[in-house]
Amino acid sequence: MKKILHVISSPKGDASFSIKLGNAIIEKVKEANPGSTVTENNLAKKPLPHLEEAQLASFFTPAEQRTPENIEAIKHSDEAIAQLMDADVVVIDAPLYNFSIPSGLKAWIDHIARAGVTFKYDENGPEGLVKGKKVYIALASGGVYSAGPMQQYDFAAPYLKSLLGFMGMTDLSVFRVEGVAYPNLKDTALETAVNSIIL
Repeated sequence: MKKILHVISSPKGDASFSIKLGNAIIEKVKEANPGSTVTENNLAKKPLPHLEEAQLASFFTPAEQRTPENIEAIKHSDEAIAQLMDADVVVIDAPLYNFSIPSGLKAWIDHIARAGVTFKYDENGPEGLVKGKKVYIALASGGVYSAGPMQQYDFAAPYLKSLLGFMGMTDLSVFRVEGVAYPNLKDTALETAVNSIIL
């Protein structure tokens, strides 16, 4: 049995290819681990605020010194980190927006990437503190970015792998539904992506 955290960032709902692929990944995880539970964090329906001075001040204020205002400002971050830490498996749906990720997903990352909480620095350099997770990225794009001339424009997968790995989530797999804007690929893109899922 696994605790699965499903992070959704596409606002397209049932029409979203990244959500469809993410759901397919989750179904395969559940098949392999009967009794697994899913917690959904839909960033399109319930977006986290982009970081402002109040949140940053709270991040760098020791817990015992936080004011009520600090505690309110850091609430979203604490909740997102607690949700992440509780999960065994993390599935992140990420449509490719302008060669990168949606701003809502970036806001979630900004809330969970906290020095002293999800990573730390010591005399040996940085160390990720979010360990023991299996992470799956469900990446959707209109073009084909896994290989060929457009590969150099994919800043989403390298960014997510680097940033999540920095926090300790190094057991990470990326699955892609791509070419959905191409007439010769769109009808089979999702099926091809689902068939590529190997846990």
